[in-house]
Order: sequence, then structure tokens, then C-alpha cells
Amino acid sequence: MRSWEVERRRRTRHLIELGGLVVKSGVVELTGDDRAVIYGALLWMAEKLKGDQAEQARALWLAKGKNAFEDRGATP
Repeated sequence: MRSWEVERRRRTRHLIELGGLVVKSGVVELTGDDRAVIYGALLWMAEKLKGDQAEQARALWLAKGKNAFEDRGATP
């Protein structure tokens, strides 16, 4: 297999896993699969991570994510 094929498969798997997190979070159902709302929420998160309270946001979201994975028996 060529190196570009390996890299493409790695990237595809990564994107599928990220999409799975969006679905697992319930955001798809809660927004009625409205891509603009989901994208807007992701942009809001990115702004938070660029702001002066980035570390607090990251710590909060990390704790919530770890708890959710533990509660659901899933792994990151």
C-alpha cells in the first residue's frame, strides 16, 4: 500500500471517529441535524479556546468528557 493511501485511511478514520463523538454527544438529535447550528457551536468552542478563559473551559470540558466516557463504558 502506498504511503498516501495509508495517510488517507488514517485521516478518514480520524474524521469518522470525530463524527461519532458528535453523534454520541446527542448534538445531532438535539439540533435536528442542523449543520449550521452544529458548526456554529463548534466555532463558539474554538473562540472559547482562544480566549482568556481557555484553560478553564478546557478543564471543564475535559472533566465532562471523561465522566461521560466512564458513565457510558466507552473509551476515547
